[in-house]
Parts: sequence; structure tokens; C-alpha cells
Amino acid sequence: MPRIIGIDIPANKRIDIALRYIYGIGPVNAKEILAAAKIDPATRAKDLTEQQMSQIVHAIQEGKYVIEGDLRREIGMNLKRLQGIKCYRGIRHIRGLPVRGQRTKTNSRTRKGPRRTVGVQRATPAKA
Repeated sequence: MPRIIGIDIPANKRIDIALRYIYGIGPVNAKEILAAAKIDPATRAKDLTEQQMSQIVHAIQEGKYVIEGDLRREIGMNLKRLQGIKCYRGIRHIRGLPVRGQRTKTNSRTRKGPRRTVGVQRATPAKA
């Protein structure tokens, strides 16, 4: 299994698909990186030479792509900032509700979790 920047990428997949296993690299970025490294996107990851691997790493670093830990940290800091200033989006994140204006009366089960049935409380009959 080839390793690029400390991440194992699948060996049997095409390199343009395998690069997407790195957090922060999607289809467009993968094509740009391979174009900068002058590598054919149809090449399988297991067929890459050490020189080609180093070209990919160099292209990622030269392209100033924010990936893996740095990207996760940046996203986390953005959420902390929104929550800290108590803006609407920050409050929605804190409460675990949809952030981007979706309805919550019927849908949004992904954010809210499974349904919790609220039981009816009956009053005990008073003794005469």
C-alpha cells in the first residue's frame, strides 16, 4: 500500500481516485496535482515509482493545499469561533440542529438523531 504524506492510499485504484483518500483532496485538486507532477491519471497507485511519489508530494506542498490535520484544525477553529460569538450558526452547531435553514418539524433526523417518544404522564386519581 503506497503512502503519501503519511496516508495509506489504496494500491489497486487509479492514482487520480486514490489521491482522494487524503482528507482535503477532491476530484479537481487530484487532477491539478497530477498535472503539476506530470503523471498519467490512469496509472495505478501500486505502479508508481519512488520518483513519481516524491513528485506528487512536491506538487501537494508547492500547491499550498491545506490537507489532513491542518484542514481539520482550521475547520474546528472556525466552528469554535462561531460558537464563541454565539451567532445563529454557532448556536445551531451547539444544539446539534441543521445549520443551513432546513426544516426541522419533519426531517433533519441525521442531525437530531433517532426519534425519542415523549410519554404521556397520567395524574393519579385522588382518594376521597
